[in-house]
Amino acid sequence: MERANVVIVGGGIVGCAIASAVSKEWDDVFLLEQMPKLGMATSSRNSGVIHSGLYYLPGSLKARHALRGNRLTYEFCARHNVPHRNTGKLVVATTSEEEVELAALAERGRVNGVEGLRTIGRAGIRAREPNIIGRSAIEVPSTGIVSSEELVKTHARLARERGVNIVNQARVERMEPQQDSVRIWSTAGEIEARCLINSAGLYADEVAAMIGNKNYRIYPARGEYCEVVRSKSHLVNGLVYPLPHADHLGLGVHFTKTVWGTLLLGPNARYIQDKENYERDREPVEVFASAAQQMLPCLDVTDLRLGYSGIRPKLSSPGQKGPSDFVIERDPVHSYAVHLVGIESPGLTAAPSIAEHVLELASEILA
Repeated sequence: MERANVVIVGGGIVGCAIASAVSKEWDDVFLLEQMPKLGMATSSRNSGVIHSGLYYLPGSLKARHALRGNRLTYEFCARHNVPHRNTGKLVVATTSEEEVELAALAERGRVNGVEGLRTIGRAGIRAREPNIIGRSAIEVPSTGIVSSEELVKTHARLARERGVNIVNQARVERMEPQQDSVRIWSTAGEIEARCLINSAGLYADEVAAMIGNKNYRIYPARGEYCEVVRSKSHLVNGLVYPLPHADHLGLGVHFTKTVWGTLLLGPNARYIQDKENYERDREPVEVFASAAQQMLPCLDVTDLRLGYSGIRPKLSSPGQKGPSDFVIERDPVHSYAVHLVGIESPGLTAAPSIAEHVLELASEILA
C-alpha cells in the first residue's frame, strides 16, 4: 500500500486550491475525486461571483475567508489569466421597510472590513442600471465575476506541476484509522495517508463518518437558474441582487452578467433529499419571472429559459433560523484528519484563503 504525506478527498475548487497550497511544502500529495472531471459539482454549478464579504456574521469563518479570498482570487486570476471581471454589484431595496434592513446590511459589511461601500438612491441606481427599479441600493465595488471552471482548472494545473497526483473516478469507499495515519480504499486503489484532508463537499459528512466522526450532517439544497434570452441580456449591465431576507434560504434570485456576456437569473434555493437530484421537479420559469420583475419589471416570462442547477452542502437544517458557518477543524479523535464541512457560498471566493488555513493545520500534523 502506497504511503502519502497528504491525501485530499474532493476535487472541487477548495480541494484543488488546497492541493496547490500544500504541494509547496510537501511531496507525495494525492487528490482523490469521485467524478470523471474536477469541479463538476458545486464548484462549477453556481453564479461564478467573487463575493466581497458583505453578508456574513462578523467574526465568522465565512466573513474572514470571503474578505481575504476576495483579494487573493483577484490576484490569482490576474497572475494566471483566468477570465474574470471586477464588475461591482448593487443590492437593491424596493420598499421603505427594506431600506432599514439595507442600512443594517451595509453596516455589517463595514464591520467585516468590506471597503468602498456606499448607499445610492434612485438616480444612482438608474445611472448604473437604467432598467432596474429600486428605492435605494448598496454599491459594492469589490464584487466581481469569474469563470469558475477555469479557476478550478488553473488551481489543478498548478498542483499537478508541483507533483500532486490527481486521481479522478476515485470514490472513497472505506477508511481504516491507524495510530498516526489512515488507510483509504477507493475505486482507484488503496493508499495510506499521514494527513487526511476531507474536502468532499456534499459528501463531507459521509467521509467523516468513515473514520467514526458522526458529528456532521449535510442538508443538500438545490439552486436553479434561468438564462435570459440573448436579445434581452442588455437589460442588466452587471450584478444586481435583491435584499436578502432572514427567512429565505439563500441571497435571493439575482441577476448575473457572466464573463461571456450572458445574463443569468437565479438561483432559488430549496432543500432536497437526494444529493444527486439536479433536475427533478424544477420550478417553472414563471416563478423566476415573478421574483425578477420586482426589480426588472420590463422582463417578460417569455424572455427566460431554464438553465442549469447546483446543490449546496448546507449545515443548516430545514426550519433552522439563520445561516451556519463553515466548519474547518481537526478531527477530535483522529488528529491527523482535517474536516471541511458546509463549504457552500462563498466557498468559490474563499478557496485560496481556506487553503492557507488548511495549510496551517496540515503543518501542525506533519511537523
